Amino acid sequence: MTAPFVTTAPLDGTPHGFFGRRGGVSTGELASLNCGLGSGDDAALIAENRRRVADAVLPGAALTGLYQVHGNRCVIVDSETDIAARSEADALATRTPGLLLGILTADCVPVLFADREAGVVGAAHAGWKGAIAGVTDATLDTMESLGARRAHIAVAIGPCIARASYEVDEAFVQRFVADDPVNERFFAAGKPGHAMFDIAAYVAARLAAAGVTRIAIGGQDTYAEADDYFSYRRACHKGENTYGRQLSVIGLK
Repeated sequence: MTAPFVTTAPLDGTPHGFFGRRGGVSTGELASLNCGLGSGDDAALIAENRRRVADAVLPGAALTGLYQVHGNRCVIVDSETDIAARSEADALATRTPGLLLGILTADCVPVLFADREAGVVGAAHAGWKGAIAGVTDATLDTMESLGARRAHIAVAIGPCIARASYEVDEAFVQRFVADDPVNERFFAAGKPGHAMFDIAAYVAARLAAAGVTRIAIGGQDTYAEADDYFSYRRACHKGENTYGRQLSVIGLK
């Protein structure tokens, strides 16, 4: 069975995909394409789900990943990288064909990058902490160190929690406004003492400010679209024991 996934026009010609929760073998609260190594799911089921992702996008590729820590570190992976080691970082980049870069999310923002001309790709996990700390900026810098040119890099922002579902308190808002007063534009009015945060728009604006000119936002809401995506926040609100993670991938033929 082929797991369904979403692609975006700016990355056309580069193997990539934003996967959801459909098309896998996990069961129960983790049904069905759970790819999260830290979710408590059966390791054999996770391995099969991850194999399906890789085969759907770049058959025969080695799927790489990270031990994500909500930071801003980007690492380079190549044919010498120990894939099983999983570096503590939140972004990765490569110019090595046959590797598939993978980012796990469950409301956070998956961001995929490609400079087709230079043959360099990247992927980043942008939760709010990593986003404000500059994980996307670090990814661009690392890609440039591999020969990419910022003016040639296209970026796609995948399924994440949308503004209508992302309620935050005033202290959260002030953290972003203190970093840059223009960040107030990413918050809409909510109930007293709260606001609704558009994290996808914030990430896109960070990319644009860094010089990226081709940016696509998928627009899916992981919290609201329960049949299609895993959501940490939704699982918490429903009192579920655990939550699955979806995988977003990009690689080079």
